[in-house]
Amino acid sequence: MTEYAPPIPETPEGDYSISIGPQHPTHKEPIRFIFQVKGETIEHVDLRIGFNHRGIEKAFEQRTWNQNLYLAARLCGICSAAHQFAYAQAAERCAKIYDEIPERAQYIRVIIQELERIQSHMLWYGVLAHDTGFDTMFHLTWRDREIVNDILEIISGNRVNYAMWTIGGVRRDISRDQITNIIPKLKDLRKKCDYHRDVMMSERSFIARQENVAILSTEDAKRFCAVGPTARASNVNCDVRKIDPYCAYNKIDFDVPLWDQGDIFGGLSLRLDETLISIDMAIQALENLPGNPGDIKIRVPRKIDPNEGIQRVEAPRGEDIHFVRSNGSEKPDRHKIRAPTFANLPSLVHRLKGCQVADIPPVIRVIDPCIGCCERTTFVDIKTGKSIDLSGEHLISRTNRAHRLGTRVLEF
Repeated sequence: MTEYAPPIPETPEGDYSISIGPQHPTHKEPIRFIFQVKGETIEHVDLRIGFNHRGIEKAFEQRTWNQNLYLAARLCGICSAAHQFAYAQAAERCAKIYDEIPERAQYIRVIIQELERIQSHMLWYGVLAHDTGFDTMFHLTWRDREIVNDILEIISGNRVNYAMWTIGGVRRDISRDQITNIIPKLKDLRKKCDYHRDVMMSERSFIARQENVAILSTEDAKRFCAVGPTARASNVNCDVRKIDPYCAYNKIDFDVPLWDQGDIFGGLSLRLDETLISIDMAIQALENLPGNPGDIKIRVPRKIDPNEGIQRVEAPRGEDIHFVRSNGSEKPDRHKIRAPTFANLPSLVHRLKGCQVADIPPVIRVIDPCIGCCERTTFVDIKTGKSIDLSGEHLISRTNRAHRLGTRVLEF
């Protein structure tokens, strides 16, 4: 795809341009940033996506409701449960069975979701440590992250893509013996995460790379519609688990941490707090798991009458939305996804302006970007502001045509 990438724009307001991507060590997935730089300061950012478009929403329409469960889990390896969670509950709303899901299944869904949040946050702050030169903490966090991955394997049989959801409940129960085994592991993990927090929030050279860097004010977080930890680190209370409770979240006691720095260190502090809270939530749900063993799902017809369903969940990166529409067949008529990374890209571009070139890796890392999650792109003619229908053409043809028409993707 590199040879088809758009040319680097003129740089009248900067000394030179730096192109990072689509392939670059800064990020592991294909995305392109074009920085216009004056000295060492970033003056303007042009962001382009579309290099990893998989046509996954169209693929949903070509598979049955149950087959799509496993497609949803493969939207992302780190937040696969969140996507499967949102899709399953959107389908349940569409089938009008959302309120019939067994209570035990609802608790198990919460447990898996919080375990995934723990491993996702630990991965994130370990990689942030690596990006800022603190490799000792990177190795410590990834070593300790194995504990939660082992717990997920005990419950689901998998360390990634747990495939626990089904439309109507969950596929696997959690036995009393498993609970007895898991809770001590979680308590041990909490001690280790407490240690991570103490070290990261006291290591001055580590903090100096993050404080007052890439500040996102509360007003700007709202203006750019940031979601998840990105917004909460700027003192915007937008946790879907609290403001629009779903599943068993209204039955579990937990707090939503908020920080007001809005810089990289605020994002780190918030995720460190959330990791500890998620561990407590998982322990609480395991200790109070209701219902009878085996009462984990209900039967659902293969065909869903014409209807629509939408569900938003609080994924590790923020609000994840799945919309489905049925037409009475075994397959959805339409499926639409709004992943949290896509919602956080505008605020990321805003935060990069004014930063130093050396800060680019940790600033990009601050939103925990997942490009595979958000590769559903709309081409917009920047002259008219109207979207362009480029359906039915190969991706490269679409990209070339968009460039010929004078369009840019997500330019801010």
